Formats: sequence, structure tokens, C-alpha cells
Amino acid sequence: MLIAFLIMLREGIEAALIVGIIAGYLAQTGRRAWMPAVWAGVGLAAVLCLGLGLALDAIGAEFPQKQQELVEGTIALLAAGMLTGMVFWMRKAARSVKADLHGAVDAALNRGGFGLAVMAFLAVGREGLESVFFLLATVQQDVGWGVPAGAALGIAASVLVGWGIARGAVRLDLRRFFRWTGVFILFVAAGLLASALRAFHEAGLWNHLQATAFDLSGVIPADTLLGTLLTGIFGYQEAPAWGEVLLYLAFLIPGLWLFLGAARAPVAAPRPESLHA
Repeated sequence: MLIAFLIMLREGIEAALIVGIIAGYLAQTGRRAWMPAVWAGVGLAAVLCLGLGLALDAIGAEFPQKQQELVEGTIALLAAGMLTGMVFWMRKAARSVKADLHGAVDAALNRGGFGLAVMAFLAVGREGLESVFFLLATVQQDVGWGVPAGAALGIAASVLVGWGIARGAVRLDLRRFFRWTGVFILFVAAGLLASALRAFHEAGLWNHLQATAFDLSGVIPADTLLGTLLTGIFGYQEAPAWGEVLLYLAFLIPGLWLFLGAARAPVAAPRPESLHA
């Protein structure tokens, strides 16, 4: 439940920020009348992402066991790739996203309300698609109401935070928020990669490095509260195979180094003439 809440909170805040910047720019430039087109794009993206998630979940349930493992592994792999891409994209785009969106809104309005609706649809659909694959991968590992409940709470909280930011009631250090949630998501992605490798083994596609690396079942059983939290946040397995451990570390160590190293890199001061642009 916790991991679904945190992921959906971050994804929801990203989507809320994008929609909020678009809405604010339309209001500042006296074009508030175009907001229905924005909401139409947002609503259509949400409905299609929900429908896609339900369809993929239903289709996967119809396959034989080995095919189900293959589908689960593929979804986990896609989810890990999308989450990682989102983390690094937001780190790179955070400084210029507002100016970029303002330019995109002007360009979209050249095509009328349809262009603006498409822009909102793509912005929210991108976050929604990432969420769909993550939630599918998580539900396959944790059957029950915890994941849907956590996701719903995360979305609700992100809407409140987005509204608060837009109204000026919430002062959130977004740079720090996205940095530390980015670290968290890299751990989640590493766990998804390890689970994908495990699913591919059960599907008969990967049979290497299957010796048990260590067994902590007597120290931190996976079915305890601590084990459940570690599984959800860090992808913990009480008795993982060597292949899973090596893949986990091979992704996580360079991923954290690249992400945190770039975050600490000094930012060049703007040129004097750009300050008055």
C-alpha cells in the first residue's frame, strides 16, 4: 500500500503541475475560455489509461501459467524502464518545464481547442501510462486491496497538493521532493527488474545464476511487517538467486551514482542578457 501511495503521489503531482502551469498561463494571458479543452484531454487520458490497465489485467489472467509469468516479467520490465526514464526526465526538465509548456501552449492554440486538448492528453497520458504498468507489476506481486487503496490515496493526495500549490497554500520544495522520490523510485525499479528476471526464469526463458545468494528467512521473513515493507520499497526477497542480486546491484549502483551525481553538479549562472529576457 505504501509503495503504491508514494508512486501515485509523485506521478499525480507531476501531472498536476503540468496541468496547473497550463491553466495558470491561460489565465494570465486572458485565454481561460480554453480550459474546457484542457479538462477534456485530461479526462480522456484518465479514462483510457484506466481502461488499458483493466484490459491488460484481464488478458493476463487468461493465459496459462508460463505465459502469465512471461506477461508479468514483461510488464515489470516495462514498468522499471518507464519509472527510470521518468526520474531522469524530470531531473533534466525541471528547470525549463514552465517555459517549455508556455511555448507549447502557444503552439497548440494555433490549432485551436483540439491542439490544446491533445497537449493535455499527452501530458497526463504519459504519467498515466507509467502508473498503469507500475500498478500492474505491483498487483501481480501483492494481490489484495492494499495496492488499489494506496494508489487511490496517492492520487487524492496529489490532487490536494496540486490544488494547494496552484492556490499558493502549499510551499513545497519541488526540487528536493523530486530528488528524494527519485532515489526511492530507483530502488523500486531495481526491485522490479529483479522480479522480472525471476518471472522469466519461471517462464523458462532464463535458467542461469539460479543458486541462492543468501537466505534471510530466519532473520527477516517476507511475510512479516518489516519484510513486507522491505519488499514493497526495496524489492527485498528473503532468498534471492544470484542473478536477481547481481541485476539489482548492476542497475541500482550506477543509477544512483548518475542521478545523485548530476543533482550535485553545479548549475551555470545565466548570462547577464538572459536575466532581462
